Amino acid sequence: MATARSFWKGHLRLALVTIPIRLVSATASEDKIALHQVDKKSKQRIRYQKVAGESGKVVPQSDIVQGYELEDGNYVLLEPEELDKLKLTTRHTVELTEFVEACSIDPLYFASPYYVLPDGDVAEEGYRIIRDALRATKKYGVGQLTIRGRENLIAMKPSGDGLMIETLRYASEVRDADEIFDGIGNEKLRPELVDMAKQLIEERTRKFNPADFKNHYAEALRSLVKEKVAGGLSTEVAGGDEQPSGGTVIDFMEALRRSTGKGSSTKSSPAKTKTAASRQKREPVKRAPAKSPKRKSKARG
Repeated sequence: MATARSFWKGHLRLALVTIPIRLVSATASEDKIALHQVDKKSKQRIRYQKVAGESGKVVPQSDIVQGYELEDGNYVLLEPEELDKLKLTTRHTVELTEFVEACSIDPLYFASPYYVLPDGDVAEEGYRIIRDALRATKKYGVGQLTIRGRENLIAMKPSGDGLMIETLRYASEVRDADEIFDGIGNEKLRPELVDMAKQLIEERTRKFNPADFKNHYAEALRSLVKEKVAGGLSTEVAGGDEQPSGGTVIDFMEALRRSTGKGSSTKSSPAKTKTAASRQKREPVKRAPAKSPKRKSKARG
């Protein structure tokens, strides 16, 4: 079985049967490119700090607590220890409480997919039994699971040789389609126009293959950055060593350097990879030719 990094471990419960499982993200973010805000004049990274609303003073993380706002504008403050004491059975256990037809869940309710793996060899037999039973009955198991402090509604289904959990939106999170489309008319359409549309759909119907579609914006952005690097239009930006929290930064600068012949001969391990700004401090930085003082252009970021 392929080794995959799990972000949640717990148990899958079906009646009196309990199986240790772990969850692995079913999606990847390799194609996402993180752009940072930079002060064009000082060449420094823009930082976001947690400050008190009126004083503007930076608040240390140790002094920050959660607050629930009341209707009168007052807040009930909740300490981390108090939130941890909220015992949720779904924090460490996924219990399948009911089963539904696979086609009965509107795709609008599906949110995020996660692969489910048995946690240990002993758990595999029970895991495979549940997988095969769901596949044979064409049913989804429905239950709840707490991920990152939020209790999610989930649906479990077979996926290839394993199982998959998809978090579901609650009914209160889905807007009523009838209200949204209320202004669209119901007058009878000309049959020949509908037939033409149906013919076009039939001609272009094929098996869906997501690999046929590319992220054109990401490819164009990479090409633009590569063109600027090759043309010497890179600059050192201060304050870029510290990665901001809450975001995934995909560093493709090293790949760009290799593609332009500027890469290092040795590969760095992920744990020792430096940021683009810290590498530029050690390497000569090509700068754009100085502009004539008579010609002032307004560059837009």
